Amino acid sequence: MKKQISSLVIVLVVSSLLLGACAGINGTDASNLSASGTIASSEVRIAPQVGGQVVSINVEEGQQVKAGDELFRLDDSLLRAQYKQAQASVQTAEAALKTAQTQYDITLTAARAADNFTRIADWIGERPDYFEQPTWFFTREEQIAATEIEVAAAETDLASAQKNLEKVVQDLNNADYLAAEQRLSNARIAYLVAKDVDARAQVSEQKVRPDDIDMGCPPLCLPYRIKIAIAQKISGQDEDLLNTAQDLYDEAKAELDNAQQAYDDLLTTQSASDVQKARAGVVIAQERLETARDRLSLLHAGAQSQQVAVAQAAVQQAEAAITQSKTALSVLEIQLDKTIISAPVDGIVLTRGLEVGETLAPGGVVITIGQLQEVELVVYIPETVYGNVNLGDQVSIVVDSVPGETFTGSVTYISDKAEFTPRNVQT
Repeated sequence: MKKQISSLVIVLVVSSLLLGACAGINGTDASNLSASGTIASSEVRIAPQVGGQVVSINVEEGQQVKAGDELFRLDDSLLRAQYKQAQASVQTAEAALKTAQTQYDITLTAARAADNFTRIADWIGERPDYFEQPTWFFTREEQIAATEIEVAAAETDLASAQKNLEKVVQDLNNADYLAAEQRLSNARIAYLVAKDVDARAQVSEQKVRPDDIDMGCPPLCLPYRIKIAIAQKISGQDEDLLNTAQDLYDEAKAELDNAQQAYDDLLTTQSASDVQKARAGVVIAQERLETARDRLSLLHAGAQSQQVAVAQAAVQQAEAAITQSKTALSVLEIQLDKTIISAPVDGIVLTRGLEVGETLAPGGVVITIGQLQEVELVVYIPETVYGNVNLGDQVSIVVDSVPGETFTGSVTYISDKAEFTPRNVQT
């Protein structure tokens, strides 16, 4: 058995594809150095980025291809259907945007027309005596900002007033006055209800005459004595109803008088003062807040109105829908392009592992292309001549398969450690 020899690896770049070769290194001190090795091309592995069924193949193993040549094609029927659906979505979104824009224009025009009086008033309105600046001095935006601050302050004031009222109500020292208040409130509601009931009974109390009886037939059809009996019966029923309603009213009126008297007796107490002051604080704070909100609503007229803001939001939403639908369309366009797999480089098809009808998964290598522009020749040299080889040295290469022709190359890599020479390589 032939003993393996420790040697160094040198990689040369050659400008054509060969299966095996001998290289002569033309360095300063290496004019007579030669070695044999193996030449290999760079390989590009082709894998589809999308899955699908193969519908056509345009290459065979050993065939030369150029960059951009179609290698094979996948079924795109589903993607095309989705693409048409996405196109329809874009058209729908564009129509919705047009409608939203029209509605916005109409709303804005109407709001500006409604705001005409307010804008004119800012110019010709009389200045209050306690204002030094004219009414137009502050812009609409500045007035809105100031009013929003006032609304926030009023909300805080109302919350404080409500909290104070709650504290006063929970104070046991005010229990008698609060009970009198509640009694008076209940009595007032009961009185109003009884008064309405009595008023309705008064309407029913009106006496019915025999001539008022109409049974839907000619006058002589119903004997007059029967009409008299019917009128008396109805009138008697109304009398009972009136008496009952009157009793209810009298009771409610008496309770109201008593409750009012009990309440009046406590008006001079400290409890009455505290509770009334707390209630007034809540009422005033609530009215302050509502007034500030009313003024803010008045200022939010014209282009700043809520209706315009809603219409503008609808336009923005429609624009976002168009962007989203167009993005989906672009994604489908990219996916459709990826159903056609083309050669990325010039070269020769080394392997082809697919057939028409097969279903491919994304990322699976199915074709390998060898590049021909540059190939690598790996040679092994003895360690004793290591110092005679340098990066960039030019080499002459001959191969058995092309007798009489010499190729050129250059040294691009020198191993930094020794390796055992393969059995099929002679140093």
